[in-house]
This record gives sequence, structure tokens and C-alpha cells, in this order.
Amino acid sequence: MSHTFSIGGIHPGERKISRDCSIEAMPVPDTVYISVAQHIGAPAKPIVAVGDKVVTGQPIAEPGGFVSAYIHSSVSGTVKSIGPRKDLAGKQQTTIEISVEGDEWAEDIDRTDSLVTVIPDDNKAILEKIRTCGVVGLGGATFPTHVKLSPPPGKKCETLIINGCECEPYLTSDFRTMMEKGEQVVVGTAIIKQVLGVDKAVIAIEDNKPEAISHMKEIIEKLFKLSSKFSGISVMPMISKYPEGGEKQLIDAVMHRQVKSGGLPIDVGAVVQNIATALAIYDAVQKNKPIIENSITVTGDCLEKQRNLMVRVGTPLSYIMDYAGGIPADAVKIISGGPMMGKAVSNPDAATLKGTSAILFLTSPQTERKIQSQCIRCGRCAEACPMGLEPFLLNKLALNDDDEGLEANAAQDCIECGCCLYSCPANIPLLDVIRVAKAKILGIIKARAKAAAQSK
Repeated sequence: MSHTFSIGGIHPGERKISRDCSIEAMPVPDTVYISVAQHIGAPAKPIVAVGDKVVTGQPIAEPGGFVSAYIHSSVSGTVKSIGPRKDLAGKQQTTIEISVEGDEWAEDIDRTDSLVTVIPDDNKAILEKIRTCGVVGLGGATFPTHVKLSPPPGKKCETLIINGCECEPYLTSDFRTMMEKGEQVVVGTAIIKQVLGVDKAVIAIEDNKPEAISHMKEIIEKLFKLSSKFSGISVMPMISKYPEGGEKQLIDAVMHRQVKSGGLPIDVGAVVQNIATALAIYDAVQKNKPIIENSITVTGDCLEKQRNLMVRVGTPLSYIMDYAGGIPADAVKIISGGPMMGKAVSNPDAATLKGTSAILFLTSPQTERKIQSQCIRCGRCAEACPMGLEPFLLNKLALNDDDEGLEANAAQDCIECGCCLYSCPANIPLLDVIRVAKAKILGIIKARAKAAAQSK
């Protein structure tokens, strides 16, 4: 039986046209541009200087705060510059430019394909390895993983959920990871399970990926015969519904618990990690390999050949697009990520980040904004909202600059999934308006908390 979340959701076309494309290692570019803003929280601080020689896997930036992460060189070569460079959105970010010279790796990294199933017993050492290898969540949020795996006093994880849903249309890199690196993903899951001290781990996979469901079940059964450390891990099929892979939606589907407004998954006994994060944890703990590359789906109906590529962090998007055959003639928009939650690329020369998941090409008919009409209060946006919000109301409050009303009606809880915009028959740009309003309300809440802390 397949499971799903209880509030809202939609069924956009899946368009998994790259699902049969095995992950292909892409050639290393001549130059990489590694941003120090690779994760949620404080940007990392460079620890190299212009002219320094670096090798692949060497730390080049250290955490800039508690919620921050190490960043490593994805290539070997010479640091050419450290300074501002435009990111995907055209914003200036401190970036370390490295000119590639050969491909020499740090000596302690195990580059063999051998599967290491023996998990160390020292959880503190495991957490430190995850921290020093710069592992962050690769499901979109890029939250530093060592922080997420260290629940605050009084909070305990009851269920670990590994997100293998990949509910965004077009994206297939997580699916290919399960099919090609499933054993490593399960070992990574067992490592997380041990660190959290939890008995139950669920790998959630949408039922439009039957091959992945059966494949992961077989791997779990095989590894359980090797060690009891693989006990308590199971696969749970999920109904194919967007946004099934949302953190709070997965918790609802798996545990039938709701995370309250302003709350965290650990408040209801859950920790959620992505398939790619589980693999990164395996690489860090078992292979001493930091995040220096990630798999990226390069896709679009107008693209002649679909691809899933293993790309070094800091690779210019233009280099990837050239490798994939160039920008299709009828592509009018490039998205970093999926069509629902991805961000438009305003700067094709921007470089990939740890969390970059896809490059999607869209045509004019796919991006055309339909003529907007008046809201008829049909309620479809509210029915579709997986957070139980009333987008039509939030839109009205935002247009009237009613900050108190926006906060009272939980605009800050919007996950920016786009279900409201997708469902609106009046073609009202609900997501655009609510996204701006949400940022404003979060700023107000943060300023209020800071002021309260200073007054104590």
C-alpha cells in the first residue's frame, strides 16, 4: 500500500524523460568558481590565498558560524582569485577561483569503488567526519548535516526518514543514485540511524519508481544478512503526488504527525535526510571523501539528449550546457532545479553549488504567463496548499501591506511549492506575491527575536 500526506497536493505531469540515463562523469573544466555561500547559515571563510596550490578534496574554506559548513576544492590547481562573482540569481557572492592543473586528490580519500559496510562505533568521530567533510542536505535546503544530526537536549528522534521521492517533474538524479549507488545509500542510512540512536529508518520512494522500490528492498535484505546495524530499515512506497518530498509532508505521510507552525521535525520525533545526503554521508565516513561533486539532471523537452551528469562543484553552467550540446534553439528559459521550485538562471556563467540538482530548459509555450483575471473565490488554491494555508487571502493581505494579517495567517509557513499558482484558474501570480511577503514577515520575526534577546 502506498502512503501520502493528508493536506493538499497536486498532480503535475511527471516528465521523467531522463530516468533511463545513467549518471555520467563529466570532464573537469579548465576553471572552477567555488562560492563560500554553499549552504543555509553563515557563509564559510576562505582559508587559502591567491597563488596557493590545492588538491582535490582539500579544505579551502572553514565554517563561518555554528550553522555553517566546510568547503573543499573540487579540483587540483592554483587559486587564481578570491572575490565577488555573480551567482545563479545575479547576486555577488565571495568566490574562490581555481585554475585546474591535473587531478591530484588528497591522500586520505579512498577513490576505489569497493563497498565498505563495516560502520565505525564512535558516533562522535562519525559526526566530526561529517562536519569536516562539509556534508549538507542535498534535497534543496543545504542545511549543515552535522547540526541536523545533533538534536538539542530534550529532543529525540523516533523515526529517520530518507527522502527518495523526487517529486519534482523532470528530475531523476536521485532515482539514478538509488539504482546505481543503492548499497552506499543504505549504508549511509545505517550510519545516520546509528548516530541518532534510533531503531527505525524509512526510505520513502514514490510509486512511480517501482524499480527503485524493489531494488532498495533487495539491498536492505542483503545487507541485513551481513550486520544487525542494517536492521530496522525499510522502504515505504508513497503515492505520486507533489510535493510528496516536502519535509513536513513526508513526516505526515510516514508518521501521521503534523509539525506545528514555527516548529521543527525533531519536535515530532523525526529527522529527514535526502537520498543524495545519505550517499554523501557514506562517502564522508567510509571513504573520507568530502562533497566535491554531485549528480545533476540536464533535461527539457526541447533538449535533443537527456543526461544525468556527475559534476564537480563550481563548474560553470555554461560549460555543462556546452557539454550537453548547447542551449536548444527553442529554449527561452533556463531553470536551476525543477519547474515547480527551481530558480530561473539569470547568469549562465554562474557555477554549480553543492545543492544544484538540475538544469532544465523550457520553451516559450511552457513559460507563457496566461492572462490574469479576478479571483472568484473558488478555493482551489487553498485545497491544493500542502501547508493548509489560504493563498487567496495571503495574496490580498500582501497587496494591502497587512503585515500583522500575514503573520497571523502564517505566511511564514509557505514552502513556496507553487501548488497555489498551478491550481489557480484566474492565473493570479499567487506564489510570486506570497514569496515576497513571506521574506518580509520572516525578517520582521527575526528582528523581533533579536530585539527581545538584546533586552534580556
